[in-house]
Amino acid sequence: MASSHNDYRMGRSDWLLLLMPGLIWGSSFFFIAEGLDAFHPALITPLRVLFGFLALVALPQSRKHIPRKDLPSIALLGVFWMVIPLSLFPFAEQHVSSSVTGMLNGATPLFVATVTSLMHKSFPHRNQLLGLLVGFCGVLLIAIPTANNNSSSKFGVALIMCALCCYGIALNLAVPLQKKYGALPVIVRALAVALILTAPFGIAAIPNSSFAWHSLFAMVGLGVGGTGIAYALATTLAGRVGSTRTSVTTYIIPVVALFLGAIVRDEIVAGLSLVGCGVALTGAFLTNRSRK
Repeated sequence: MASSHNDYRMGRSDWLLLLMPGLIWGSSFFFIAEGLDAFHPALITPLRVLFGFLALVALPQSRKHIPRKDLPSIALLGVFWMVIPLSLFPFAEQHVSSSVTGMLNGATPLFVATVTSLMHKSFPHRNQLLGLLVGFCGVLLIAIPTANNNSSSKFGVALIMCALCCYGIALNLAVPLQKKYGALPVIVRALAVALILTAPFGIAAIPNSSFAWHSLFAMVGLGVGGTGIAYALATTLAGRVGSTRTSVTTYIIPVVALFLGAIVRDEIVAGLSLVGCGVALTGAFLTNRSRK
């Protein structure tokens, strides 16, 4: 991670940008669960990508010109930030509850920090590293009760961790692209790549899907909010404060996912997972405190 990002003191607008994607993404796993009530997992991803693309492509800023030489990087961003992880989550939620899936996303900063250190040949400050380790310990506490259930649950947890590895790569790809062109042009093109790559699988899954209005509305909310607005906000934040700090927004996700899963969908959450959620939030605080 670049030193300028380490030394940058976050202002109020940065904290707002940090909060909003976490709130939106925290509800995404609830929307995925609602979508799975009717749609095949392979249909979830192209639907959310489609609605996210339509929400952003209508904005004039999204059509800013990007030179052809940077299009491969944007395509790679689309694969690692959208195609792979957004395809893994619906399949994971067939084995793991939406609340636990959301809470496990608190592990994202660990993967982002690791990838950032490798790419920039640097190392997080001591306090920042402590926060990341504390947060990951919290995530382990969240995962233990679910992973101990059966092999199917372990498979679901493994899929989620693979998705988080992709996020670690993607956030680092997003930083230089956002600095050059802004969030919207980058995200719209990445969504276009994701739509092209996931649409064939979604079309093939239609015969294995049914229909329910609440599932369709969930896909609209998931696409416009979680795949459109939240990605644009997170990309903007990454360009301003760096990938590791941006990844801390994922610590907000567990609280939202837990609330919606337990209250709205009546999911049962183990006490150890609740403790882990608190530990993960503590890690978020430690990661973002002053490094000077």
